[in-house]
Amino acid sequence: MRRFYVSIALTILVSTAAIFAQTAPKVVQQDEFSIVGIQARTSGDKEMSGDGVIPQMWQRFYQEQILDKIPNRADQNVYALYTDFSRDRMGAYTVVIGVKVKDKSQVPDGMVLKTVPAGKYALLTSEKGPAPTVIPAAWMKVAALEDKDQLGGKRAYKTDFEVYGPSAVDPQNLQADLYVSLK
Repeated sequence: MRRFYVSIALTILVSTAAIFAQTAPKVVQQDEFSIVGIQARTSGDKEMSGDGVIPQMWQRFYQEQILDKIPNRADQNVYALYTDFSRDRMGAYTVVIGVKVKDKSQVPDGMVLKTVPAGKYALLTSEKGPAPTVIPAAWMKVAALEDKDQLGGKRAYKTDFEVYGPSAVDPQNLQADLYVSLK
């Protein structure tokens, strides 16, 4: 099974390399904001092995209608937050799937509040297509650009996030923005 997931990852990387080579990230200044949602601890190594937790988190988020349980939403977007990195993209980190909130005081039971720090971020937009294909491909692009020092700065490994807005309603044909924290 692991070979299957590695094969998929390599296929995605090769098939999207030409497209990604044509687009460079935009560097933006992001204000601080807070997210309330569900969380899990994982690692890049675990997610690449096919035993990752992120797909199950998304399934839980929608099956349990987590979105509807969070009060004081600041917008209609869904956020996937990657924070508390132990080292780099292959090390351990915390994933939070939730929504931006206006009020930090109301955190439903079983959920967490995380703050996205203000700072400089590389902004990339995924291709449009099925979530299980375009989102991993977008993160592979981030890794390739990081390895070539082409993100617009050194990656900070503090807090990265994805924003799923109006163009992400259909999970089979979505597009998301990725924000990668820079030093």
